Amino acid sequence: MAFGDQIYVWRNFRSLEGVYQHHGIDVGDGSVIHYRKPSEIIEQTSWDTFSRGNSVYMREYPQGFTFIPEVVVKRAFTRLGENKYNLVFNNCEHFATWCKTGVSESQQVKDFIPTINRLDTFNLFEPLKNAFQGSNDINNSQHLLEDALGKIRVVWEQIQPQYQEALTEIDTWQKVAVRALQNNREDLAREALTKKKSYEKKAKQLEIELEKLAVMTENLLKNKNII
Repeated sequence: MAFGDQIYVWRNFRSLEGVYQHHGIDVGDGSVIHYRKPSEIIEQTSWDTFSRGNSVYMREYPQGFTFIPEVVVKRAFTRLGENKYNLVFNNCEHFATWCKTGVSESQQVKDFIPTINRLDTFNLFEPLKNAFQGSNDINNSQHLLEDALGKIRVVWEQIQPQYQEALTEIDTWQKVAVRALQNNREDLAREALTKKKSYEKKAKQLEIELEKLAVMTENLLKNKNII
């Protein structure tokens, strides 16, 4: 990490590790400018205050425009003392990305997806509405809210079939392996079990990722004091 880099740390939530990223701008002198928690004010703090003892990573932009380091840090300084935090529109990642690229954007917000088992999408209406309180245009806020709910629903419908397909494949290849053994075809049974293991791995990875994202989604939208 160096002067002008966009940096982030994985911060824990309750007993979970690596639940969400907290972003800031490296000033290059051992300090970082970031939307500090719990004050929700953009502050220049020590590296230790920013990292809280966690490993620090650099956000890379292999393609696309980024400002030179001097401009990045200058942009960060212009917003010191700002107290306009908003979970959906102006969180720590929005700020750091704006300093680096000129675009206020949060990939974490884009990536919010519900779990297929634990989270009822329609119950997110009130939490999302609360997150949109930073917008002055009521009609625009309502439109954005409905759009966000619609996108969450679309992702839900994309993820669920993938997970269910993996579970079906696990069951199918288990049956194939059993049948192969019954026919004294150990070679086919081994191949079937290999297939089964690959789908088990896929399902497990998807389940873990969905669970993390579900917890992050549910709690971030209900509690604005996380990022």
